[in-house]
Amino acid sequence: MCRHLAYLGPPVPLASLLFEPGHGLVHQAWAPRDMRGGGTINADGFGVGWFPAGGGDPLRYRSAMPIWTDAALPGLSASVQSGAVLAAVRSATVGMPVIETAAAPFQYERWLFSHNGVVRGFPGTLASLASALPVEDLLTLEAPTDSAALFALVRHQLRAGKTAAEAVASVVSDVSGVSPDSRLNLLLTDGEQIVATTVGHSLSIRVLTDSVLVASEPPDDHPAWRAVPDRRLLTATLTDLTMGEV
Repeated sequence: MCRHLAYLGPPVPLASLLFEPGHGLVHQAWAPRDMRGGGTINADGFGVGWFPAGGGDPLRYRSAMPIWTDAALPGLSASVQSGAVLAAVRSATVGMPVIETAAAPFQYERWLFSHNGVVRGFPGTLASLASALPVEDLLTLEAPTDSAALFALVRHQLRAGKTAAEAVASVVSDVSGVSPDSRLNLLLTDGEQIVATTVGHSLSIRVLTDSVLVASEPPDDHPAWRAVPDRRLLTATLTDLTMGEV
């Protein structure tokens, strides 16, 4: 499985999320604590997306390399600050390609998306759901992976006018119906809200007075961290947090 995180709060260097914590995302890439049988390390690429302070669509930096081998990332992450970030390290499912475009975050306009898990029986199990997508969406998938297909389904729901929470909940319900044993921990953000699910894998959340951070594994020992139970949908902003079943 993969590891991912999303942050909202005062602008911070990307390094404060990736490198500086004792169990930050870079450390989780090679020494994860809870993979639940889905591999041993997250060495099949990484990505970080952030929203620039001046507004506009998010920027991304992705690679098919293990995150700890990228010589440019430490300097980049120390110099770039943002108040809204989504980052992930990847453990590819057997049979899926290890390429840059398969690494989260995926992007559509202001939305960034990540998937920690696996769709069992992919691609066959998603065929019926994918048949409802515009042909252009299928022809322009960033990668032939379950995660990219899930994002296409979420994007289709957003275009149809559903809220972020509605779109994510609908996709999780639909995919669970055709592939019941799938692991569907999803993250979606537009820089103002975070929508996340827990279906078959771990997620924790830390809410402070001025920030929200959700992560597959807590990167530090701050006492505010709490685990999110399985089969939950949470929506977080800087002023509100809601959580329900999914």
